[in-house]
Amino acid sequence: MKKWHFIVLFLVVEFAARGQRENPDFSLLRQNDDVSAWQEKQDKNLYEGMKWIDLGENNSLSFGGSYRFQAEAFVNEQFSREEDQTDVWFLNRLMFHSHLRLGEAFELFAELNSSTITSKENLSPVDKDELSINQLFAKYRFNNRWSLLAGRQNLRLGSGRLVDVREGPNVRLSFDMVSLDYESENTTLRVFFGLPVQQQPGVFDNDFLKFTESIGGLYATQSWGNALNFDVYALYKREDAKTWNLGTADDRRTSLGFRHFGEWKNWRFNNEFVYQLGDFGDQDITAWTASFNIEKSVNWFKEDLNIGVKTEAISGDNDPNDNTLKTFDALYPRGAYFGRVARFGPSNLVDVHPYVNGNFGKFSLELDYVAFWRFSRSDGVYNPALILEYPSLNTERFIGHQVGTITGLELNTNIVLELETNLIFPGAFLKESGLDDILLHTVFTMEFKF
Repeated sequence: MKKWHFIVLFLVVEFAARGQRENPDFSLLRQNDDVSAWQEKQDKNLYEGMKWIDLGENNSLSFGGSYRFQAEAFVNEQFSREEDQTDVWFLNRLMFHSHLRLGEAFELFAELNSSTITSKENLSPVDKDELSINQLFAKYRFNNRWSLLAGRQNLRLGSGRLVDVREGPNVRLSFDMVSLDYESENTTLRVFFGLPVQQQPGVFDNDFLKFTESIGGLYATQSWGNALNFDVYALYKREDAKTWNLGTADDRRTSLGFRHFGEWKNWRFNNEFVYQLGDFGDQDITAWTASFNIEKSVNWFKEDLNIGVKTEAISGDNDPNDNTLKTFDALYPRGAYFGRVARFGPSNLVDVHPYVNGNFGKFSLELDYVAFWRFSRSDGVYNPALILEYPSLNTERFIGHQVGTITGLELNTNIVLELETNLIFPGAFLKESGLDDILLHTVFTMEFKF
C-alpha cells in the first residue's frame, strides 16, 4: 500500500470523527451527495469546512471521497485443488472528488481513483488502476427540467441490471459520454451516447475514446405511485471482436426493456424483461431475459426482517448451426452480480435465489442461497465480465449451489465493516468438466467515506 494512502486514511478518520454527527447519507455516485446541511453552519471545523466552501454569488465548492480496504481469499478458486492458488490478497481503493457549483445552472465534478492490490498473481482489469480519472464532467441546466452533461461519468441505469457502476470490484467502470436529461416530478428521461473507458494498471494510462465499443440509447422512468413505477428503454451496443461460445465476431445489438418496480403494503417488487436483436458477424441475434424479485417485510422473533426471492431466465445459444445467436448480452452489469465471489455472470443462465436479511441496531445480516442451471446445454457459462469461463464440454445443465452470508457493522455514517462468505458446491456440469471441488470465498471490507 502506498505511503500516501496511509496519510489520507489518517485524515479521513480524523475528519470523520469530527464531522460524523452532521453527515447525511452518502450516495453511491458522490455527485449526488446533499451537502447543503453545512451551508448555513457557522464555526465549521476542518472537515465541515471542506464539505462547503462558500464562493459567493450562490457559488460553492465541496470536497469528499472514500477509502476502501478489502482482504479477499479463495480456496479452490477454479473448483480444482490441482490449480495453483494464491490464498489471500489485499485490495485498496482511494477516491477523492471535488464538486464546483456556479449558481443554479453549472456544475463541474472531478473524481480521482487509485486502486491497488497486493499478493495476487493473475490480475484482471478490475483489480488494479494505480491512478486514474474516474469521473470528470460538466453539467449545464437549461431550466429546472432539462440539462446537458458531457465528460467522464460512472453510469447506472435503473436497477443496474444492464448498466451499472461496478461497485463490487476494485475498479469502477467509467464512460466518456454525453447525455441530455429531462426530469419532472413523475418522469425522468435520458438520451445518451458513451464509450467505455478501457482500464490499464498504471498511472493515467487508461485507453479512452476507442470506438471499437460503444453504447447509446434512451432510458425513461415514469411514476404513478408507490406500486406503479415503470422503466422503458432502448439501448444499442456495438462491440468489435466479441467472443461467445459460438466463436468471435463483431456484435451489434439493440436491447428493448421494460421494468415494473415499487411496493404495496409490506411487499416490494422489481421485475424486468429485456429482448435483444441484432447481428453477430453474419448471424442474427435473438435473445431475451426475464427477471422477477419479490420481497416482504416480516416480524420474526420480535425482529423486523425482509424475506424474498429472485429468479431469472437468461437465454443462451441452443444450436450453433441455425444462423441465429441466442446468447443474451447483459451489456455492462455489476461485477458482483451474485455476490463478491463472482463466478457466474448473467448469460445463458437460470437461477433461483431466496434470501433473508435484516438490521439489528448497528449490525446487519443477510443469508442467501442460489441454484444455477445453464439455460441451453449447447452454450457455455460466462463470468461476470461476460467472458466465456466454462465452455460447453458436456450436456449437463445444473451448474451448482451457492450459499452465502453478509454480516455488516455500521460504526457511524462514515465507517462500515462487512464480512461476506460464499460456498459453491459444483453441480453436474462442472463435475463433468473436471471441476469437482467445493469453492470457498471470503472477503472482509472496511470502508471510510467523508
